[in-house]
Amino acid sequence: MLVSEQEILELKKFVCELNAIENGVVIVEGKRDSTALRKLGFTGKVLEFHRFTGMIDFADSVSKHERLIILFDRDKKGRTLTGKTIQLLQRRTKVDLSFKRKLRIITKGKIMFIEQLVSYESYLV
Repeated sequence: MLVSEQEILELKKFVCELNAIENGVVIVEGKRDSTALRKLGFTGKVLEFHRFTGMIDFADSVSKHERLIILFDRDKKGRTLTGKTIQLLQRRTKVDLSFKRKLRIITKGKIMFIEQLVSYESYLV
């Protein structure tokens, strides 16, 4: 994968912005996604959707957080999960999709799955 200096700088900034968030939690689909974020230097709270016993359990558990940063994958399953999360939680807490959009812009759409961010690890260390 060809990676520009611009991408690396923007990804570093992206991780810094994520780390600076207070009263928020990042939500990813699974273990490989959270591992990829950790490898990029993310130190904040990450919740994995697959650890919950379904959408209602998930919604009830995460609604206590002030801000939910949704980083689901950009495939059909990820888009469906994002839609359901917004539907269930938008009146209960702040659902933030801005980081998902930033990531798509920074990587110019190359990253479909959060776990693919691991391919940037060697550039960010």
